[in-house]
Amino acid sequence: MQKKVVITVVGKDTVGIIARVCTVLSGHGINILDISQTIVSGFFNMMMITDISKSDLSFDEMQDILSETGKEIGVDIRAQREEIFDMMHRI
Repeated sequence: MQKKVVITVVGKDTVGIIARVCTVLSGHGINILDISQTIVSGFFNMMMITDISKSDLSFDEMQDILSETGKEIGVDIRAQREEIFDMMHRI
């Protein structure tokens, strides 16, 4: 059964953001199901739907690693469980 997580990446656009985030995810068995990214006036924004059911990390460990990766490359990376994301954005 899939365990979906919504990952957002926001910050000043630089070379290698997508590559770095995807490398971290694949290195921990996290599958990217869908991805959308835009660059507006030099600012990078990416949203990913991922499946963490085969990950070697707990959700909290994944959040910590993504947050650290974001600090290293100068962007803000956040992860939310799909059900929490859905509840927060329900109309």
